[in-house]
Amino acid sequence: MNPIWFEDIHRKGKLRNLMAINVYIDADACPVKDEIYKVAFRYDVPVWVVSNSYMRIPDHPLVTRKIVSAGPDVADDYIAEQANGDCVVITADILLAERCLNANAIVISPSGKPFTENSIGSAVATRALMEGLRSTGDITGGPPPFSKADRSRFLSALDQALVRLKKNQ
Repeated sequence: MNPIWFEDIHRKGKLRNLMAINVYIDADACPVKDEIYKVAFRYDVPVWVVSNSYMRIPDHPLVTRKIVSAGPDVADDYIAEQANGDCVVITADILLAERCLNANAIVISPSGKPFTENSIGSAVATRALMEGLRSTGDITGGPPPFSKADRSRFLSALDQALVRLKKNQ
């Protein structure tokens, strides 16, 4: 058991079963945190809000804020270390998604698109291609705006993931 993790949850009086389902949020730019809380509360699943800086979270025993030190990929490293077959990771970061899939976690993007073993290879390749095009100035725009359909798709994907994990417990 990671002693820092144990100390963190023990101090908050939230000692949890290590094999329990957990949701980890790559929280710095996540637009669906409120939706995650609602679904997690419905299923009584702990949520870890991982970020490089302080952010408000609900005052609820199932929600834990984990602030990691500043630096590139520090939050990603923390989440990847915690990822396992009993957790859901919410991230838009394709490289983090790949790492978490390798740890058997369920990974969902904030737009509701699940990352899978079948889709991650092409997602990584597309990311590299787009990064190259942006660096040459050929592409200057970003992703499309977040929509109501994205939010709805996300809620459905998270609900399905938690039902599947609960069924396997």
